[in-house]
Amino acid sequence: MKSAADGSALSLIGPLLRSALFLLLQLLVTVPYALLAVLSFPLPAQRRYHLIMGWCRVNVRMIQRILGIRWRIEGWENLPQGPAVVLSKHQSALETILFPVLFPPQSFVLKRELYWLPFFGWGLAMLPMIAIDRSRGADAMTQVKLEGARRLSEGWWVSVYPEGTRMPVGGRRRYKLGGATLAAYAGAPIVPVALNTGELWPRRAFIKYPGEALIIVGPAIETAGRSPEVVNAEVEAWIETTMHTRFPHHYMRKQQTVSI
Repeated sequence: MKSAADGSALSLIGPLLRSALFLLLQLLVTVPYALLAVLSFPLPAQRRYHLIMGWCRVNVRMIQRILGIRWRIEGWENLPQGPAVVLSKHQSALETILFPVLFPPQSFVLKRELYWLPFFGWGLAMLPMIAIDRSRGADAMTQVKLEGARRLSEGWWVSVYPEGTRMPVGGRRRYKLGGATLAAYAGAPIVPVALNTGELWPRRAFIKYPGEALIIVGPAIETAGRSPEVVNAEVEAWIETTMHTRFPHHYMRKQQTVSI
């Protein structure tokens, strides 16, 4: 008779093989797109963006067809007409690939070290991103505020992960003020986003699992005439309340551990 452990191991073979195939094809796609990104340097920023974002569109198809990951979006009607600042929960690389395909053309706030990655970093460097040195503290926040406001005035949306890094399912860190400071300075609305992508694509994990992710877009939060601290608290309250309400299983294990 097969043990439960044997059954569990067998159930991982499919996701393991699909994840390996996805990684191989992703590498094969990334190299030519990186070279194309470098050659696109003379083009206007919008043209470069749509050209290089072909990499995301190809990856989205592979994610659907090879990994078997799908997604459902709630609250799409909440998106404002003009440029906005997206503040989102961050659980995996899935939203990093998916958001440029779903949302209007956008500029991500990211750590500058990503530019140093071979091939992938070359493509990022050709895009209108906001690359910061996180060790510079107040200077980095000023950079986000000034560069972000310029991007918004040019018609770009700006995406920020307020916790600063990918969080494990059920995890939480202090929400940093950068995104709220930018939005309040520019008078732009904030679009809060909650999601459960880490269930299917765990952070720092090789194996991805098939299934449906849920991405919840909240009502736009106005920032004009409000302090960044007040705005940030409202964003955090909406995202974390939505996470606990819609994905309570993320937090059950933690509660059980505490009770023990």
